[in-house]
Amino acid sequence: MTGPRPFTRFFGGFAATMAAATLVASLAGLKPSAAAADPARASGPEVSTFALANGLEVVVIPDHRTPVVTHMVWYKVGSADEPAGVSGIAHFLEHLMFKGTAKHPAGAFSKVVAELGGQENAFTSYDYTAYFQRVAKEHLKEVMSFEADRMTGLQLTDEVVNPERDVILEERRSRVDGDPSSQLSEAVAAALFVNHPYGTPIIGWEHEMETLSRADAIAFYERFYTPNNAILVVAGDVEPAEVKAMAEETYGKAPRRADPGARKRPTEPEPRAARRVSLSDPRVTQPSISKQFLAPSYETAKGDQAYALDLLAQLLGGGPTSRLYKALVVEKGVAANAGAWYQGDALDDGRFAVYGSPRGGASLKEIETALDEEIAKIVADGPTPEELVRAKTRLVADTIYAQDNQATLARIYGASLATGGTVAEVQGWPDKIRAVTADQVRDAARAVLQPRRGVTGELLTAKPAAVPVTAETAAPGARP
Repeated sequence: MTGPRPFTRFFGGFAATMAAATLVASLAGLKPSAAAADPARASGPEVSTFALANGLEVVVIPDHRTPVVTHMVWYKVGSADEPAGVSGIAHFLEHLMFKGTAKHPAGAFSKVVAELGGQENAFTSYDYTAYFQRVAKEHLKEVMSFEADRMTGLQLTDEVVNPERDVILEERRSRVDGDPSSQLSEAVAAALFVNHPYGTPIIGWEHEMETLSRADAIAFYERFYTPNNAILVVAGDVEPAEVKAMAEETYGKAPRRADPGARKRPTEPEPRAARRVSLSDPRVTQPSISKQFLAPSYETAKGDQAYALDLLAQLLGGGPTSRLYKALVVEKGVAANAGAWYQGDALDDGRFAVYGSPRGGASLKEIETALDEEIAKIVADGPTPEELVRAKTRLVADTIYAQDNQATLARIYGASLATGGTVAEVQGWPDKIRAVTADQVRDAARAVLQPRRGVTGELLTAKPAAVPVTAETAAPGARP
């Protein structure tokens, strides 16, 4: 599957979309028990890290509440690393990774996980690809053995590759061609990123997907799927020493390939003009409007700007007490929903967005005017001291409570390390958020929320095309 983007660096929320986005809290990996007692004084888990001789990075996050483990392998490669002309190959390879090795035929790994009562899945983003299983702790070594085998032992034939290409093409037709909001999202991204591969959809462009071959998949696999380009994250009822022993016995046998090289991507030119993209479709039942702006990510921001942008998204769009929701939904009553999100987890510059959908007889123009008014206010004056304190409290508390999900913990650390972050940065995130000032939030808004840096996307309802009256379509007895 293609993974919708996590919209903060440390939390894979995967809930935001252009038309109905909500800010998902960044996670800092703090103990739920401590958080419940006092979120402000919570401390992080004792995360252990080490590396195998073949270059595999390993992260262990003990969580002894239940006798289960979440096992994830993250490859530091995503759709933004694809060579020109083969868009979609990263996601295509994710599908092909389930097709078997010399040791295990296609479907064997999935069958074993199911028989063990476990869960599995995989996802591809712009910057990484990940595979995960959740099983009882006594089965950890078995899934490690399977995953290590396909890390370097995947076998592909045309008989396997060609039918799976039809599968991903159908996936695109279903998810994009059949969904006007997805079509608009693609168009907005392409307009926002005119030179950077973030403007290419993760699933790929259809005309290029149609030509993806076995040779393309093997070349991509042999370059990027190697232990020295991967991160193993194990969270659950384990201790670092036992994970290290199992990792040595399984992943330690995977041969190290040549380093894939630096992730060099085209840079985005400084934008000079505001852009607008509109899509009308009779299938649209709820019109919407969004404004997406180029924004520095945690990896590219200067100083603490990314932390300020996380708070800006919370202030503008973090739920029913946020500025946009209160102004557009509660006070003016023109919107059915309104909010904001920040994509700060990108390896390169990401996005900041505001959005709204009209209610009743309100027009998109009214929604856009109201959005612009709230942007102008925050740019001019920044947040009040009281609302900044509330935003910090909500954001930090949400990050703590959200980690009750063991898989989320694994995802936080994996996504962070795969995009240039560190364990220390994850654990230090709450204190950095608490230290952000109102002036920093205002300055971040001024730097990012400029019309020339953005693309406005409109999703409109269109009347169905009229069917021409001909002799064949006319009612019996009617004259054409």
